[in-house]
Amino acid sequence: MRRILLGSVGLAAIVSSARAATSDMPFKNPALPIAQRVDDLVARLTLEEKASQLVNQARAVPRLGIPEYDWWSEALHGVANNGYATVFPEPIGLAATFDPATIQQMGAAIGDEGRVKWNMIERAGGTHKIMQGLTFWSPNINIFRDPRWGRGQETYGEDPFLTGKLGVAFVRGMQGDDPRYYRVSATAKHYAVHSGPEPGRHSDNITVSLHDMEDTYLPAFRELVVDGKVESVMCAYNAVNGQPACANEFLLKDRLRDAWGFKGHVVSDCDSIADIERGHHYTKTVAEAAAVSMKLGVDNDCTEYGRKPGPTSDYDPYREAMQRGLLPQSAVDQSLRRLFTVRMRLGLFDPPASVPYAQIPDTLLNSDAHRALALKLARESMVLLKNDGVLPLKRAAIRRIAVVGPLADQTEVLLGNYHGQPLRPISALDGIRAEFPDAQIVFEPGTDFLRLAEPIPTSALRTPDGQPGMKGEYWRNGDFSGAPALTRIDPRVAFERNAPAALPDAATVSVRWTGSVTAPADATYRIGIDGRSAKLWIDDKLVADNSGAQQRGPNLVELTLRKGEPHQVRIEQSPSRFPPRFVWNEIRKDALARAVAAARSADLVIGIAGITSALEGEEMTVNIPGFKGGDRTSLDMPADEENVLKAVKETGKPLIVVLMNGSALSVNWAAQHANAILEAWYPGQEGGTAIAQTLSGANNPSGKLPVTFYTGVDQLPPFTDYAMAQRTYRYFTGKPLYPFGHGLSYTRFSYDKTAPTRLSVKAGEQIGIDATVRNDGKVAGDEVVQLYLSFPDAPGIPVRALRGFTRVTLEPGASKQVHFDLDPRDLSSVNAAGQRLVTPGTYRVSVGGGQPGTASGGASATFTVTGSYRLPL
Repeated sequence: MRRILLGSVGLAAIVSSARAATSDMPFKNPALPIAQRVDDLVARLTLEEKASQLVNQARAVPRLGIPEYDWWSEALHGVANNGYATVFPEPIGLAATFDPATIQQMGAAIGDEGRVKWNMIERAGGTHKIMQGLTFWSPNINIFRDPRWGRGQETYGEDPFLTGKLGVAFVRGMQGDDPRYYRVSATAKHYAVHSGPEPGRHSDNITVSLHDMEDTYLPAFRELVVDGKVESVMCAYNAVNGQPACANEFLLKDRLRDAWGFKGHVVSDCDSIADIERGHHYTKTVAEAAAVSMKLGVDNDCTEYGRKPGPTSDYDPYREAMQRGLLPQSAVDQSLRRLFTVRMRLGLFDPPASVPYAQIPDTLLNSDAHRALALKLARESMVLLKNDGVLPLKRAAIRRIAVVGPLADQTEVLLGNYHGQPLRPISALDGIRAEFPDAQIVFEPGTDFLRLAEPIPTSALRTPDGQPGMKGEYWRNGDFSGAPALTRIDPRVAFERNAPAALPDAATVSVRWTGSVTAPADATYRIGIDGRSAKLWIDDKLVADNSGAQQRGPNLVELTLRKGEPHQVRIEQSPSRFPPRFVWNEIRKDALARAVAAARSADLVIGIAGITSALEGEEMTVNIPGFKGGDRTSLDMPADEENVLKAVKETGKPLIVVLMNGSALSVNWAAQHANAILEAWYPGQEGGTAIAQTLSGANNPSGKLPVTFYTGVDQLPPFTDYAMAQRTYRYFTGKPLYPFGHGLSYTRFSYDKTAPTRLSVKAGEQIGIDATVRNDGKVAGDEVVQLYLSFPDAPGIPVRALRGFTRVTLEPGASKQVHFDLDPRDLSSVNAAGQRLVTPGTYRVSVGGGQPGTASGGASATFTVTGSYRLPL
């Protein structure tokens, strides 16, 4: 078969011409039913063209006027990796809001911004690259079963009920409510039983009981499919009970397609189809892996970070599988119908004038309304863990504030992972300065731990011939062979992801930068390179090598540099879509002493500390005690930061600790010695304002913990054990540091007696629960009213389970009656055989500001269920 490779200009012309020539084909007719159009399109494709549509970089079909499409885009908490966009709090912080209605608004705002970016490229006649599509691989609804998992920050916490409600809200906002068109497509991931450890995810086989599967790992996925109508599901890397998740008959056929009736498309996690062969050794070839996964309903193969060497190597396994008879045309055509159905429902084959979401105004991108929404969610996500009365701070009484901790002035920590680029992010320090304009505020980080390495400025760089900047040489190959295609001076080596490339097709471009770096003063620096597939030499010595697949953050080395003394630099990056950044930061030997001195002269100290996504995240190299491969081996506050907090506390000044993190921290020392602790998570671009407004009382905190804060890893089973016994608030029988659902306020709420609408119901019926909540304090506040259910005793029954929640706003002295309806699924539990049942016996329902038995207040009642009822899977 002869293949013709065309440049983008030539291809665009052919596609345009073909569109005109094929305008009378049924699949081009918007008046016809989508199913009829899709059938017509699929029937016109050749075997080669079919194979080319089954990967994330679906090729153009010029003869039919079908443009190329890249399926891979991300929008976990804002449009990610595609330039400037509004960045909302990381999902673990969103979970702390317990606010589905506002999360649905956020989903709509993210979808609008994704559409605006798409529409701009369309109007300009450009080609959409990776991360510039309308199929967003979000949300992550895995259950945060263990706080050591580095990607738990991406989830809605440890509870399946909460995760399902928030996930459905996000999907509904993203996809919109138009009966014909999607605003954008959402994807529930990672299906299933995926929650660490990160280093072994490509080969681990997870053994999980039917009870834990149906009780913990599958309910949120079911809810997003059945109730949320999510368009897409992503299968995971790991194997489950002996079969890779992307070739798992139980998950993909028995549950997803058969029991839940899922009609959308399944996309693989990136390279997980290849992992069926190379990681799990489940098949002998990748072609066999492609065949077994597609026959079980996986429709689109994300082949890692773009096309492999060769123009067709990413979809070659599918062509081979068809040619060898491993993959029947009926299975391929079924997948193609699903893929082209969503593209048509996104309006990609229709005139823009007929697609309502193509009319979204550009002004919504980074709009004031979206910024206000980001602030609202950040404010609601703030969880006050402890307060001895020091908060809220009285502006008039505060004259001098010492702010300590390495994260206070950073904006990167606000963003978590899988984020876009905010226009004007506000650090905690900037937020405090704005909120307390009359106070003298002194900032001293106290430690160099986690201090962000910044791009080395042009003023410190010189080209080999003495000009400011670095000499950049660009090759259109991967081995620096021949003469460079482009030579230029780059002011500095600090490029943003998805920024305009120096040469077309950055995936096949290699670059070498040469020159020198000179320090502005005698000092010791951490200096290195951030970006994959890159290496750094200083004075002809290789000091940083980022060629490892798991290197995600900066790779730094300590060097003592003298003022005015140049050091020769060479940076090389082989083809990568993660551009490099040449970075450094100065190490200050007296950092702790300066922080203590600032504390002594202040009225109070605000310590901002925690961890960042440079330590916890997705499969990455971290060479710091307490962290491994993106996960954590310890839940403790890093020692360098806790030492700062202890030192400033010894001055006798009041200490307020603000935590920034994406997973639970065992802040045992702070729980005993700090005057107040505020959990701020990774709060998004408006995080600094939300933190400061909470400290001042302009925001009365209302967030509740979506995860359990344990006293340490000794309270947990082994990380590699996926059984739920002694995990999460539902099965943990010890005493946590702070329980799931915990969160203080600046006012006091009380609850009158909780009353079921009936004292006895038959299994399969619904029951109502009424309760009254009252604000007994002196300021207005929001309360998250939580309903927990305890079940008749049986093997595998949780201690209790969240079965309802609502947010209420109350003025001082005001009260409100809240009502919950518990349907059979709410009343159900799962037996050892994995059956979901409503069982007979006495149930206890508790309504309050947290779990029963804690200091959150609340009231309980009992009712009886007669008979039994089995629910569908």
